[in-house]
Amino acid sequence: MKRVSIVTLGCKTNQFESAGMAEALVKEGFRIVPFGDEADICVINTCTVTARTDAESRRLIRRAHRRNPSAVIVVTGCYAQLSPELFREFPGVSLIMGNSEKRDLVGLLREARETPTVRVSDISRERRADPLLLETFAEHTRAFLQVQNGCDSWCSYCIVPHVRGRSRSVSPHRALEGMRTFAARGFREVVLTGIHLGAYGLDLSPPSTLFDLVAQAERERIVPRLRLGSIEPTEIPDTLIQLLANADTLCPHLHIPLQSGDDRILPAMNRPYSAAFFREVVEKLATAVPGIFLGTDIIAGFPGETDEAFQNGYRFLESLPLAAFHVFPFSPRHGTPAATMPGRVPAHVIKERAEALRNLSAEKKKRFFEKFLGKELDVLLLEQEENGVLKGLSRNYIPVSIPCDAARINDEVKVRVTVVEKDFVLCTAVS
Repeated sequence: MKRVSIVTLGCKTNQFESAGMAEALVKEGFRIVPFGDEADICVINTCTVTARTDAESRRLIRRAHRRNPSAVIVVTGCYAQLSPELFREFPGVSLIMGNSEKRDLVGLLREARETPTVRVSDISRERRADPLLLETFAEHTRAFLQVQNGCDSWCSYCIVPHVRGRSRSVSPHRALEGMRTFAARGFREVVLTGIHLGAYGLDLSPPSTLFDLVAQAERERIVPRLRLGSIEPTEIPDTLIQLLANADTLCPHLHIPLQSGDDRILPAMNRPYSAAFFREVVEKLATAVPGIFLGTDIIAGFPGETDEAFQNGYRFLESLPLAAFHVFPFSPRHGTPAATMPGRVPAHVIKERAEALRNLSAEKKKRFFEKFLGKELDVLLLEQEENGVLKGLSRNYIPVSIPCDAARINDEVKVRVTVVEKDFVLCTAVS
């Protein structure tokens, strides 16, 4: 039985696709082993959203070859889609696949030779969402379900439309069946994912929307907990806010990318809203859904970001009811408009601004967690740590540690928050 290791960088969609490749391999008699263990085949599912993820992808390819010099190395994902010829020069690489080719991994492995084989199609021609089939997930408690792929937004800094193609959605029937399959296999939480999740359904005939899909899942109560991935501020209608406010299964958690809080930078980014519009959306959510975890993305050092623009954005973030944010130092991506924009911010200034934003995020997260001291949360128990403590996740996305019987993994339990740490809370069981 051949051993395969898979390592994944980047977004939840990439994680879903890695799980799909793993499931297809297992069905063909392969055995999945942890990355770094001895393996006959190593799959690196890359990301190219920043120069840092490019570098990490290259590092993992070299590591795979050092650890398993005779293994077949497969490079796939967004970096492979963008720059396939680059990986021909890497020792040990036998197969380079684009994102669309992930569904054909088993067959392509049979073609792998010592001379690298490149199988990368023109993803801009893709018109159908055809995600890998997936019935289980290694975590056994939470599952990601890809319902959309691609993006039509063309933000000026972003390479993703080049490597993921146009926005395309699976049918509502297939999406709901995917949820039912995971529920039947015992998963307590399903996370809906996509490259541009808020555009779900708009390309279908007849058109549909993410709200329509989620509302149907809520009516049927398909899974105990349904969570949404990242969604744009312009794609959160009042109907979705009301659904969140009254939901039994839809979790009170949204990740809403901002990217900049300055109204001169937002148009340069090709972001179709103002800071005031973003404020209106998040404040409406915070009022309608008490306790909701609201996260965001922010780019530090976008071209033209003066000290004044940065301070505007910093104060704006301070004033918002956000629980935390991911900070990305600006990374020019070749082929995007932002890569050649004037007003490039020096690297040391970008680093300082990113650090200030991360510190602000840490402060806001701590304050958000402290709101729940002494209060009860419903927590899904995920896994046991080495010290015997169980890790869990609340419906509103608070990581929890709790002394509890390991037999209760995949149970949802009621806990009381007793201590707030940097990135999680300590709890005691109530039920």
